Amino acid sequence: MKEEFKKLFENKTILITGGTGFLGKALIYEILKYSPQSIRVFSRDEVKHHHIQELYDYDTRLRNLIGDVRDYRRLERATEGVDIVIHAAALKRIDILEYNVGETIKTNVNGTLNVVEACLANNVEKAIFISTDKACSPVNTYGACKFIGERIFTESNYSKGNKRTIFTFVRYGNVLESTGSVIPFFESKIEKGVDIPLTDKRMTRFIITPEGAVNLVFNALHYAIGGEVFVPKLPSLKIVDLIDILKEKHNAKNKIKVIGLRPGENIHESMINSTEVPRTYEFKDMYVITACIEDNPNIGKIRLENAEYFDKKNILTEEKMENYSSKDALVSKDEVKRIFKRYGLI
Repeated sequence: MKEEFKKLFENKTILITGGTGFLGKALIYEILKYSPQSIRVFSRDEVKHHHIQELYDYDTRLRNLIGDVRDYRRLERATEGVDIVIHAAALKRIDILEYNVGETIKTNVNGTLNVVEACLANNVEKAIFISTDKACSPVNTYGACKFIGERIFTESNYSKGNKRTIFTFVRYGNVLESTGSVIPFFESKIEKGVDIPLTDKRMTRFIITPEGAVNLVFNALHYAIGGEVFVPKLPSLKIVDLIDILKEKHNAKNKIKVIGLRPGENIHESMINSTEVPRTYEFKDMYVITACIEDNPNIGKIRLENAEYFDKKNILTEEKMENYSSKDALVSKDEVKRIFKRYGLI
């Protein structure tokens, strides 16, 4: 148990939007260790709320709130008396969202605006937005909406007037074994004995575990001074290596069927682009990208010198890094196996 996290959560009231999802459940499990006053689980799916109640044996510290981030009045009520808001609610299925752009905006953009307004209305202490690698140089609807969500949180940190809320966010890719991630998808195909669909044999992805995602969120909440994005330092893998490892696990001989890129899909993940590098600091096992509007005299200035991550010798340069992409962080197939064994995946 980390003392800084105990100070962060002990006797505090936390609201998690999208709290019945994969990340929400992982966050609940860890936050409960630090004796919070209560955790408000905000989600529109009453069946998932029931599953959360059963999973945590009807823990009285959990408050199950049915609601949609599209509904501002419900969010405003849900954030009354809240200390920390973790905004994880979003529509995420990339290919489906390409054909439902308007609905995606209603949840992922308008919903984020509602979260910000509710936090300011109730003077919440800290709010963190769960973003994605897709927001870095976005090429699809999901990424574009998350990019706007990041900008909403950044701008809100500088236009909040005398409100105390610190707005920050984290950026990472798919969590291993999360809902809709590749491992359960590939394993289901292997178990059925059918061809394994692969969009492109060059495809690479970063490796992050549920524990890693939770620790990133906790560290961001602890270290943030506002307006910055926290990005984890991660290894990456080739998807073809992942398929081979899963086939070995199941002693299977399924064939790979290359189907081409789906709408909005990238071959590689990027988490820091070239324009962000000059304002990025290396810090512990993370990168911290400071706000692009930080020095704008018309908005105001947050003193970076007050941040624990501020150290001029740790700022990135183009010589150190052009961008942060999964194609440049690859580890060997054997190393991927070691990582998977460590987390009980094989």
